[in-house]
Amino acid sequence: MAKSYKIICTAILAVASVSGMAQNGINSPYSRYGFGMLSDRSMGFNKGMGGVAQGFRNGQEINVANPASYSAVDSLTALFDFGLSLYNGNYKMGKLQQNAKNSSFDYAAFHFRAAKGVGVAAGILPYSNIKYSFYSADERIEGVADNISSSYTFSGDGGLHQVFVGAGWQIMKPLSIGFNASYLYGSYSHKMALSFSESSINSINRGYTAEDIGTYMLDLGLQYTMNLNKDDKLTLGLSYSLGHDMSGSAVRYTSTSNSGESRDTISNAFQLPHSFAAGLTYYHKNKLRVGADFELQKWSDVRFPTQETSINGGGASYLSAKGLLNDKMRISVGADYIPNPFGRKYLNHVSYKIGGYYSKSYANADMTGTITDKPYEFGVSAGVAFPIINRNVWYNSPKVNVSLQWVHSNIPYLNSQTKRADKLTENYLKLCVGLTFSERWFYKWKVQ
Repeated sequence: MAKSYKIICTAILAVASVSGMAQNGINSPYSRYGFGMLSDRSMGFNKGMGGVAQGFRNGQEINVANPASYSAVDSLTALFDFGLSLYNGNYKMGKLQQNAKNSSFDYAAFHFRAAKGVGVAAGILPYSNIKYSFYSADERIEGVADNISSSYTFSGDGGLHQVFVGAGWQIMKPLSIGFNASYLYGSYSHKMALSFSESSINSINRGYTAEDIGTYMLDLGLQYTMNLNKDDKLTLGLSYSLGHDMSGSAVRYTSTSNSGESRDTISNAFQLPHSFAAGLTYYHKNKLRVGADFELQKWSDVRFPTQETSINGGGASYLSAKGLLNDKMRISVGADYIPNPFGRKYLNHVSYKIGGYYSKSYANADMTGTITDKPYEFGVSAGVAFPIINRNVWYNSPKVNVSLQWVHSNIPYLNSQTKRADKLTENYLKLCVGLTFSERWFYKWKVQ
């Protein structure tokens, strides 16, 4: 027990130190909506499989998407998992186009068995990322006789992070349940600057910020395994995330070149959505697994800050309202294959992965309801997991997970100048690297 206590304390300190380095590296105008670009909670082992996770159950992987999987860890193993990504993206919005290269911290987590049938995990994950900067210069103003042009700049920064502790319990051989208890924290800042070539026309600066966002999160998971025969089985996975109010104030500030700054503040401006996920995974021996997931996040039911123009011609009021975001739906499929888990050659233990997904985004770029098309995103991925030989023991050897993802996203919006439908599109190539340490920390204690 004393040794377990030391391990828990050491791991918590390690996660706390990593949280200080948890900076977002996304650079995309796609992140200007809502809380930004949402993380898919995928880890190194399943990034190459389209993020499929609900039915995945392996004692050598940390599957945070379904905490019921934590109970699969064996009594001798402690896992540590770290991941990062490199991006190369191309973004288009009307006449604007930008290429960007970025890097980001993905996750850090640890996992071990606390008691018979009970696994414990903790770590830090990005919940959302905001980072963009783009501008347009010398835009001709239609209907004005003089050659007056406008220039504008949009920029944003911030995001939310999730620190969690969770546990999974195998109630009986086929059934496990689990939970993640988390603290969600972060901030965001969106800025807009508009200026004109004619000095007599006032320039405008406007910003939307939130500095003190914070709340708890509770995720529940269940897994049920059905043996089809001695070589094949199915695992059903279900998870639910609780939706509720969030603490935090939203601020809008506006200033012009000939006036001071005005500020509007909304208290308790945010909510988290109720989220549901279900998945089914097929296993053949220890060589092949194929899974499919469906996820729904009810963002249309949450409050979020917005400005509303008065029908009497008054100024735009700043308030928090529902219906500003779309429900997010995602379908994922993926598989991995190990040639021979019991073979003696190195290549027999390399895991090959492939997957893809299609998602309806929660972003809403047209608050007027003029645009009927909904934003969407899809991606394909492939990856390889290379074991690092550890005392000639293949089962719990450390692994390097390397995956490559290609993603396309499309957000339709109403162009304020042309009054016609336009699209914000994004294509990026993402290289993900995850390192999983698997150590038999409890082996000596068990022998004694």
